[in-house]
Amino acid sequence: MKLRGIKQRWMFNCMLVTVLAVLAGVMAFSVSRANYYYSGIRSGMESKARTAADFFANYVTRTYAEYYQSAYRYTELFDGRDRMELQFINTQGRIVVSTYGLTAGTSPGTDDISGAIETKSLKSWTGRNPATGERITAVSSPVLYSNGQVAGVMRYVTSLRLADRQLLLNVLLALGVGAGVVLLVFLLSTIFIRSIVTPVQEVTVMTRRIADGGYGSQIENKYRDEIGEMVDSINEMSIQISQSEKMKAEFISSVSHELRTPLTAIAGWSETLSYDDGMSEESKKGLENIIEEAKRLTNMVEELLDFTRIEDGRFTVSIEKLDIEAELEDAIFAYRELFKQKGITLEHIPSEEPLPIIPGDPERLKQVFLNVLDNAAKHGGSGKRITVMIDLSRDHEGGGKDYVRIRVRDYGPGIPPDELPHVKYKFYKGSSKARGSGIGLAVCEEIVRLHSGVLNIENAEGGGTVVTILLPVSNNP
Repeated sequence: MKLRGIKQRWMFNCMLVTVLAVLAGVMAFSVSRANYYYSGIRSGMESKARTAADFFANYVTRTYAEYYQSAYRYTELFDGRDRMELQFINTQGRIVVSTYGLTAGTSPGTDDISGAIETKSLKSWTGRNPATGERITAVSSPVLYSNGQVAGVMRYVTSLRLADRQLLLNVLLALGVGAGVVLLVFLLSTIFIRSIVTPVQEVTVMTRRIADGGYGSQIENKYRDEIGEMVDSINEMSIQISQSEKMKAEFISSVSHELRTPLTAIAGWSETLSYDDGMSEESKKGLENIIEEAKRLTNMVEELLDFTRIEDGRFTVSIEKLDIEAELEDAIFAYRELFKQKGITLEHIPSEEPLPIIPGDPERLKQVFLNVLDNAAKHGGSGKRITVMIDLSRDHEGGGKDYVRIRVRDYGPGIPPDELPHVKYKFYKGSSKARGSGIGLAVCEEIVRLHSGVLNIENAEGGGTVVTILLPVSNNP
C-alpha cells in the first residue's frame, strides 16, 4: 500500500506502532497473570503435598494393608474436598481411595504419577483430564514404606476452570484498556495531524494560485511556529514575484512601444524603396529581406503588447456576428502562396454542411488562425503538408452546446510528450529551435478563452501535431 498524504503516513505509522505496543503489552500481561495464577496454584498444592506426605508416612510401616487403611482414614478427614480432590494411587497407577468416590478404580495415566513412582520425588502436571477433558493441575507425591520402597502415590487434583475464567477476565480487561489506549492515541493523533495538515493544505492552495499567476496573493498567518515561518516566506516570495512580474510587464510594454515607431519607419521606407526601378536585383533581394524581417519583428512586437495587455487585464475582444468559414479562408489565402514557396502544400477541407453565423471578434480570430498556421509551418514544415479542416461539432463532450471545430494538422515530427503539457505556457519554447517569442500560443489561448471556446494541442495519430479550436455557435450559456 502506497500512502501519499502526510495524514495517511502519520496515522499508519503511529497507529501501527501503538497497536503493536498494545498487543505486546496485553500479551506480556496475560503471560504474567497466567504464571501468577497457575504457579500459585501449583506451588500451594506442592507445599500441601509435601507436608501431607511426611505426615502420612508416620502411619505406614511395611504392608499394603496399612497403606490402604491409612489412606482411607486420611481421605475421610480431608477438609479441602470443596477445592480439590485427594487421591491415593497404588504402584500400578490405579486409584484405590479418593475423596470423590466416582474416580476410585480408574487409572488417570498422567506423567506425574509415573514420575513420582519412578523418581520417588514430588511431580506436578497440568493438562486436560483424560477422562473428562477438563483442564486440571495435579501434584503427585510418593508415599514410602519405612524401608524406602514406594507404597503408592498421594495425588492432589484441582480444576483450572475458575483460574481460566479469572485469567480470561483479566485478558479481556487488558484488551479493553489497550483498545482505550489505541482510541486515545488515534484521537490525539487526529487532532495533532489536523493541526499540521490544515495549514499545509491552505498553503498548498495559495501556492497553486501563485503558480497559476496570482502573484501578490497573501496567506493569512495564524501560526507562531515553523509553519508560520513558511507562510511568511511564501508571502514574501509572492510579493517579490508580483513586483518582478510588474516590472517585466512594464519593461516589455515600454520596449514594445519604443520599437513600433522605428519598425513602422523601416517598413514604410522599405515599401517605398521597393518601387525604385533603378535598384539592382541584389539590392531588391536585400530590400525584400528587410521588409520580411520588419514584418516579423512587427508581429513579435504586437504579440508582446498583447501579452502585457493580458497580464494587466486590458486584453479584450469585440464580439460581432461573423462568417467563421470566410475568416478562415482569408487566413488560408494569406499563407497558401507563402507556403508554396517553401514547398509546403496547404490543404483546405471545408465543412460538408453549411456553418451558422457565430459571435466572435474577426480580427482576433484571424490572428489565432494565422498564428496556428505559422506554427504549423515552423515546427511541422518538414512534413511538407498542412491540412486545415472545419466542421460542426455537436454537443461537444456532453457540454450541451454546439461548436464550430477548426483543426490544423501538420505532418512533421510532432511535439515531445514531456513538452506537450507546457506548449501553451508563456515564453515556453521547449526543445524547438524555431525563431519566435514563445507567447503566440498563450495569446491565442486567451483569445479563444474570451470567446468561451477551447484550444487543444496534441500529437496526431500517425505523426505530426494537430491543433483543435472549438468556438461556440452561440454565446448563450
